[in-house]
Amino acid sequence: MKDSLRYAAEWTSYAVEQRKAWASEAPDYALIVIEPDLAELPPVRPPWQRLLLPDEPSMHDLADALRAVGDDPRTRGVVLHLRALELPAATLESLRSHIAELRAQGKRVIAWATQYGTGSLYVASSCDEVLLQKGGGIAPLGVMRTYPFLAGALEQVGLRFDAVPISPYKSAADTLARRDMSSESRAMATWLIEGAYEEFVQALAEGRSLEEGALKAVIDGAPYTDLEAVEHGLVDAIVSEERLPTHLADRDEPAVVERWQRARKAVVPRPPARGARHIGLLRIEGMIVDGESRHAPRGAPGIPLLGGDARAGDRTVVQEARKALEDDDVAALVVWIDSPGGSATASEAMAAALDAVAERKPVLAVMGAVAGSGGYYVATPARHIFARPGTITGSIGVLSGKMVVSGLLDRMRINREVIARGEGIRIYDGDRPFSTEEEAIVRRGIQRTYDVFVARVAASRGMSIEDVEAVAAGRVWTGRQALAHGLIDTLGGLDDAYAMARELAGLGPRAARREIHLRRDRIGPLAGLATAAAVASGLAPATSLAASLETMLLLERANALCLCPQLVFGAPRLV
Repeated sequence: MKDSLRYAAEWTSYAVEQRKAWASEAPDYALIVIEPDLAELPPVRPPWQRLLLPDEPSMHDLADALRAVGDDPRTRGVVLHLRALELPAATLESLRSHIAELRAQGKRVIAWATQYGTGSLYVASSCDEVLLQKGGGIAPLGVMRTYPFLAGALEQVGLRFDAVPISPYKSAADTLARRDMSSESRAMATWLIEGAYEEFVQALAEGRSLEEGALKAVIDGAPYTDLEAVEHGLVDAIVSEERLPTHLADRDEPAVVERWQRARKAVVPRPPARGARHIGLLRIEGMIVDGESRHAPRGAPGIPLLGGDARAGDRTVVQEARKALEDDDVAALVVWIDSPGGSATASEAMAAALDAVAERKPVLAVMGAVAGSGGYYVATPARHIFARPGTITGSIGVLSGKMVVSGLLDRMRINREVIARGEGIRIYDGDRPFSTEEEAIVRRGIQRTYDVFVARVAASRGMSIEDVEAVAAGRVWTGRQALAHGLIDTLGGLDDAYAMARELAGLGPRAARREIHLRRDRIGPLAGLATAAAVASGLAPATSLAASLETMLLLERANALCLCPQLVFGAPRLV
């Protein structure tokens, strides 16, 4: 009855909007601004925050906008106003896939920008036409990563991180424990950079109809002025935003180009989904911790080194998985993973809960920018794993360690007296590094966790332990490399997973997708209006720092960590 009433309300709203849209004159082109902070999914926010704060851009909303334009026979296409897209490669790949879908519907997609960098040019190359503002240009092109090492700086203040990784490839702690890059980390960083660079070159060559060898020389010669950009075939024409209607004219009549905020009222909406049975969406975003999930407050900058973004807690995710299992209307479950991992025990708890769902319903996993180590661990229950070519994944491995603070305390003239009973009670005491015997004990513990991890991957992927070992031990891969190694099934994103989930569950193409939520979602480290006040007053960085420190304390309690090196460095971004 409840679902019937909801559907009736949705259909009534749709009918009203449809009538208004058909009564309006649809523009020839909808102009959509693609902001630098575009996220894959809308942020998780309580109702009061949705009322007080403006909407944040997301790929989910952008895809809906592009589909609406594609469905309306009166529109000719869209103009994408591309800002400086400092986004992970996987997010840009999602955007390109939505552009390809719209073009397949016979609509034109025009890229326009004041200046193109690697990321925006990568997206623009998938469009029908690439336009540049007069006096703009092409920024330096390519892919670059910087890897900081803090061991020397920590020693200056009397600190030392004592790391015990399962192998040299498990390098998540290297930034704290080393002064420079190990040969294993260098090899891994090189194949990741080369993978990202080749994806960029191939996409640009195909989109701009350029030969790859000549294109690499063009890339090496950047930056370029607007005139040089046209000469090298990177853009098609130099046009101001004000002259777009004339440039896009049809039969000497200027095209009508309207911003999406206004155009959306004239574009015919899609009808609401039918039926109570639907596809569930469960998010695992941010650091994986033992405890509750928390979502980053709007406007608070992430602090990757300290895990300052959203975090996924086993207590929350396990309950969400059980909710999906018990709800008969959830016909299949899609798990969205954008996480560098974290606590090994929390990862196992989440995976075990998803295993239970997978015994009764189809479970599919979709990887975002990063789904490594614990982020890969929680994907193992899935029947099918999707990832973008630029997704960072793998990092099947475990590490442990502790920060040794005795040097700092000595410099501060702080004397310590410890009274303890139990031979092993001080093994993680930060007053001293691991002894040889203690390191052997720690290594035995992480070896057990690693064996469980590898066995889980082998069972999930239908591989032998030896085959998993060959690509595990902490090695990190791009999505395309992971596909070649058998760690994922398909290069794709959320829409591909939804389509497969509907097919596996026997649902029609219009079946709804609904996110799994508990009644209480915790947003940031401050409750209620305090979060909004912090953002409004400019205290969001302090709010994010508080969340970061809280996350670090939770990770410190987890002696075995399944962490990807991208914890520190983030996903590759095509700037």
